[in-house]
Amino acid sequence: MTELNTPLDLNNPDYYLNRELSILDFHLRVLEQAVNPLHPLLERLNFLLIFSRNLDEFFEIRVAGLLQQLSFDSAITTSDGMLVSEVLKRIADICHRAVEKQYRILNEDLFPALAAENIRFLKRDELTEAHRLWVKQYFREQVLPVLTPISLDPAHPFPRLVNKSLNFIVSLEGKDAFGRQISLAVVPAPRSLPRVVRLPDELTDGGDQHVLLSAIIHEHVSELFPGMVATGCYQFRVTRNADLTVDEDVDDLAIALKGGLLLRRYGKAVRLEVADNCPRDIIDYLLRKFGLREESLYKVNGPVNLARLLSNFNRPKLRYPPFTPTMPSILQKTESVFEALKKQDVLLHHPFESFTPVINFLREAARDPQVLAIKQTLYRTGADSEIVNILSEAARNGKEVTAIIELRARFDEESNIEVANKLQEAGAIVVYGIVGYKTHAKMILVVRREQDKLHRYVHLGTGNYHAVTARIYTDYGLMSANADLCEDVHKIFQELTGMGKAAKLKKLLHAPFTLHTQLIAAIEQEIRHVQAGKAAHIIIKVNALTEKQLMQALYRASMAGVKIDLIIRSICCLRPQVAGLSENIRVRSIVGRFLEHTRVFCFSNDGDLKVYCASADWMDRNLFSRVEACFPIDDPILKKRIYKDGLLNYLADNQSAWELQSDGTWQQVPQAEELSHQAQSMLLEKFAKV
Repeated sequence: MTELNTPLDLNNPDYYLNRELSILDFHLRVLEQAVNPLHPLLERLNFLLIFSRNLDEFFEIRVAGLLQQLSFDSAITTSDGMLVSEVLKRIADICHRAVEKQYRILNEDLFPALAAENIRFLKRDELTEAHRLWVKQYFREQVLPVLTPISLDPAHPFPRLVNKSLNFIVSLEGKDAFGRQISLAVVPAPRSLPRVVRLPDELTDGGDQHVLLSAIIHEHVSELFPGMVATGCYQFRVTRNADLTVDEDVDDLAIALKGGLLLRRYGKAVRLEVADNCPRDIIDYLLRKFGLREESLYKVNGPVNLARLLSNFNRPKLRYPPFTPTMPSILQKTESVFEALKKQDVLLHHPFESFTPVINFLREAARDPQVLAIKQTLYRTGADSEIVNILSEAARNGKEVTAIIELRARFDEESNIEVANKLQEAGAIVVYGIVGYKTHAKMILVVRREQDKLHRYVHLGTGNYHAVTARIYTDYGLMSANADLCEDVHKIFQELTGMGKAAKLKKLLHAPFTLHTQLIAAIEQEIRHVQAGKAAHIIIKVNALTEKQLMQALYRASMAGVKIDLIIRSICCLRPQVAGLSENIRVRSIVGRFLEHTRVFCFSNDGDLKVYCASADWMDRNLFSRVEACFPIDDPILKKRIYKDGLLNYLADNQSAWELQSDGTWQQVPQAEELSHQAQSMLLEKFAKV
């Protein structure tokens, strides 16, 4: 234990890790799953493609933001004291090595392993004569009619190309129909075309054989330029700034967002990917056209759009074994969700437990003549989701339906606008939340008349109301009829739809008002316990930790002797295991079959365990710029279940765990052969026995 009067400056930037580099480290942990033998072969391929999608968004948002900062001030620094220019240099170095590794894994590991299973992605020189005839016909019937070759000359300047679209730059010899000497042309590949084309069964000897769209276009590109000779054809892709900023001082946020969505497709270029055989003079030409420097260039040995590589292979043995989420026993025994909640709170642990109870809760409310009102927040859900259909049905049935829709959920803006329109057409009240604050809380409130009295029921969650992600993200949901909890949720909905002072809540911690201060208070309480000679322990499970005051509170707790375990999926700016500062803090990350998404805050509290679940991560934006709900787990049985399954279980994982070192690097926990423990597998096995 460190003496508390030791003069440590907790604002010292050396005590903090860079946010952008930290999230990049997470993406690298995802990439490592592509070579992890614990995962079936097609799942390893999927991890490789997830890495591609993650890296795309990293450049679209994080790198784009850094470049924008740099354009304003070349001397600007990040919270850890690094110059933005240095961060960008580090990112470029790491990403170039990572992309090289990614394609090496694809070409030297995954493609050969897939070929051994008779799943092949054929290159042009691997096509048989029968293949070539079929590909030629496919090109002429399915591809050629939708291609638009664009010659590059004074009358045809370089085209505006859509963010992340597949394109080809073609070198030409000869003259066109008008006698012009054209040397270069661009061929955009429409997004309507599949990037992977499966060859007919009669040509595959019983296997799964595919040809990439890029190979098909390359093989027949000369047909686009009759009378000329294509001397080269090189795929490329540009990534653009996709961070959508909208002036919220507008009359209609939805209309403003629609305009912004169009601009996102043509933001400032931040990365150029090209085929590694592209000649240097053409590369230089593309860099000039996109206003990019050499460090933004990525030469790849394979498709430039890996994110669209995966096909629907019917190979169950090469996938994770299927599982059926279970239903809580109380809901199996009780016909009505409302009757079940009168007896006890219900905790749902997705994806191990089904998302169906949430759907049933809403469906019963929509059709129950005793239900008067339904209120729900929607962050990411999808216009065609069952939840939206049920809310629409409820509105048509005469229920007072209020939907708080966060239009600004990144990359879901267009879908959320569709959701809003659909609900409004059904007669629901749609509110876009609070100007300047994203509504990120996950809440449902149902008001029901029972024997001439009004009773309320709630669902609170750590994840979005999205049936698809509920099968692949780990999340907690609490269903309850607790009067104080329901009253708190009612007050937050009043805040979101009306105006007035911040509500005084009995149970919920509420961002941007009480959540941050109460978390600091809970940490300080553990410090007081350890100073009094009592045991003290903090376990926090979140997606990200970046908020400085919370990190400083954890440092103070560590110096006082409080044991601290942090289970953090992605970004962690706290530096653990530093002598005299954070030697009592251990940080681990679990990367496995399911995306870890639960947010759980646990304080030992001198034996009277306090456990909270929340929609909020420990980030500045969640605590100060969003509406978030953090709910206590009071039922002793449910509290113990979260403590064991959601926390201790993950701290014991010795198969999928990584630990953060004091120098900022992540090291995989050595995989134990004896007494092996994988947290997600344990939960799958546990709930399969229920």
